[in-house]
Amino acid sequence: MLKELKRYDNLGTPKYFWELLQTLKKGDIWKLSDIEAHFYNRLIDDRQVFDGCIPVLRLSGVVSIEEETQEVRVNFEFSNLHSERMCQSKLLEAFLKALNKDADFHNIFRQSHFDYLQHKTIVVAGSAFGLKFVNLKRLLTDFGFLRPHPELERKFLVSSKWKKFADQEITPKVRTLIGIEALKEKIRRQEENGESAEKFILTFENNRLQDKEGIQWIAPYDSGAGFDVLSFHLSNDEEANRFIEVKSYVGRTPYFYWTRNEMKVAEQKKDDYYVYLVNRDEMNQEDYEPIMIPNPIESILKNDSWGRTIEKYYFIQK
Repeated sequence: MLKELKRYDNLGTPKYFWELLQTLKKGDIWKLSDIEAHFYNRLIDDRQVFDGCIPVLRLSGVVSIEEETQEVRVNFEFSNLHSERMCQSKLLEAFLKALNKDADFHNIFRQSHFDYLQHKTIVVAGSAFGLKFVNLKRLLTDFGFLRPHPELERKFLVSSKWKKFADQEITPKVRTLIGIEALKEKIRRQEENGESAEKFILTFENNRLQDKEGIQWIAPYDSGAGFDVLSFHLSNDEEANRFIEVKSYVGRTPYFYWTRNEMKVAEQKKDDYYVYLVNRDEMNQEDYEPIMIPNPIESILKNDSWGRTIEKYYFIQK
């Protein structure tokens, strides 16, 4: 919605829309060209350009436009508004419901500061709209959804009348968006950390085995293999026989997450399966060596020196 509306200068004011809807409900046939002519060179709320007004009404479901004749028709819900105040309230609600389906709208409010604990208000930075959505900021201000903050320069408050609507309709979607993006960012960082640790182990194994041929980085090609690097115990071994699962951590105390599939492969490979623990704080130091743990089923899973925490349970009805 906003991608289409951002090219317009003026999305409309309450007085303009009140006059327009009053005009359209008289029963005459009004085409787009008729409306443009009616408001041509008019000054309403200090505005003379009304280029985005019909588009915002159409996108919000207030009016429909017959494709062939270009006739503009008011949808039933908005055809009998009795006062300018009622018109303003109903139109704003329609605008907000339509905008709330738009990811760009959520991105604007994602930059907002939600301070419920101290002031029970929603404060929106004017800069959140940027230049491309300044027309939306003007629309929301003209319709009373936003009002200038009395103390903070270039900040806006969501009016108390519309705060409940914002709490129930807008902020849950914004928080969902933030949560999804935070999860994506967390996954991205984990992937980057894992990849850098795996590359470190590739270099480490090549140095340990004096650049022996046959060391393979498995993870990018087979994520379900149950290990990341295929290597050798000794430099004179003819066949690859060391299956290395790489885990990285930070801090003094090693920790890692172990999947069911990795544990299954570890149980099958026994002494040929290794967990390499890489401290990301230290791996760029010269002569750093990872912690190399063979047969982790015995040395970790069945070892009391390692604590374990169940993060998730999988339930299935019997």
